Amino acid sequence: MVDSRIIKFFRKHHVLTIATSVGNEPWCANCFYVYLEDENSLVFTTDADTRHGKEFLANPLVAGSVVLETMIIGRIRGIQFQGTVSEPEGELLQKAKSAYLKRFPVAALMDTRLWIVKLTLIKITDNRLGFGKKLIWAQDATA
Repeated sequence: MVDSRIIKFFRKHHVLTIATSVGNEPWCANCFYVYLEDENSLVFTTDADTRHGKEFLANPLVAGSVVLETMIIGRIRGIQFQGTVSEPEGELLQKAKSAYLKRFPVAALMDTRLWIVKLTLIKITDNRLGFGKKLIWAQDATA
């Protein structure tokens, strides 16, 4: 089970950085996202013609982060994650689209291509719990 502090952090924020790697060439991009708690997944949109969109198709293994911007060391919080990215289909696509459009209604005006990151590892750092305090969730640990 994912720690409630991780869920709360994902819900409170809306921009992720996602990193890809193809042919030993790393790349990252920033995207608006919504968290699907039942799926433990992040939903975002990007065009397949972007570099990262093309790279998802070549290598679906990704890493990323969601951070709180602060200059106060005692308030530093952020998530690093790993997962597998894909294009949702069927019932999952409808669920993802509904959640994404609820959070970002303006996306209904655009031709959106949704992607979903099924999270396999989550590490949250929360200095409010003590300097450098980390909580880790891993898919294997819950199986």
